[in-house]
Amino acid sequence: MNNLATQPVLEVRSLNKRFEEGGLNVSVLEGVDLSVQAGQSVAIVGASGSGKSTLMHLMGGLDQPTQGQVLLQGQDWSQLSAAEQGDRRNRLLGFVYQFHHLLPEFTALENVAMPLWIRRNSHAEAQAVALKCLAQVGLKDRATHRPAELSGGERQRVAIARAMATQPACVLADEPTGNLDRATAESVFDLMLNTAAQQGTAFVVVTHDPQLAARCSRVLRLDRGVLLP
Repeated sequence: MNNLATQPVLEVRSLNKRFEEGGLNVSVLEGVDLSVQAGQSVAIVGASGSGKSTLMHLMGGLDQPTQGQVLLQGQDWSQLSAAEQGDRRNRLLGFVYQFHHLLPEFTALENVAMPLWIRRNSHAEAQAVALKCLAQVGLKDRATHRPAELSGGERQRVAIARAMATQPACVLADEPTGNLDRATAESVFDLMLNTAAQQGTAFVVVTHDPQLAARCSRVLRLDRGVLLP
């Protein structure tokens, strides 16, 4: 039985993913193994079409593998009901994407508070946490602004604040700086790493940028579905 203190936050075991369509059987991931500990940052690099986003979806329980296991804090996604999966995503995971996916009709504060409202935290408590998170990413003064009133870098910082608001065990980031200029990308990436380190959060990021990837504690390469050191 694993000790909780040493148990990986996220573990991928012999993961395979194939897509079948129109008589074709395409292998996207082959025998992927990965273990991520609390507070560890892992970058996954690779060419477009190498399977990086598919791997992220599987790690987040958003898709099912053809073979293998994905375990979040020791629990296999495949052993959970849809409702249980949704609850674990809300409690244990944070997501940051290339496109911020903020809700346009809500303010920055409301976007960050949304995961806490879904968790049924009180309105006041969720707003207090959201405001603190926005302050941590330097956007306290922009709390009442809607996404259309924010720059690209500001929107992505709101997305980071939203991902960290629940103090997740793990953050999954899929090309989170892909739409940003170099200076803003470096600032946003540093912010994600520092925030994750402060909270002891495991951090897995997919990126095309080798300079940003090198800032993580581990860099792995996905090549035609095979994860390499």
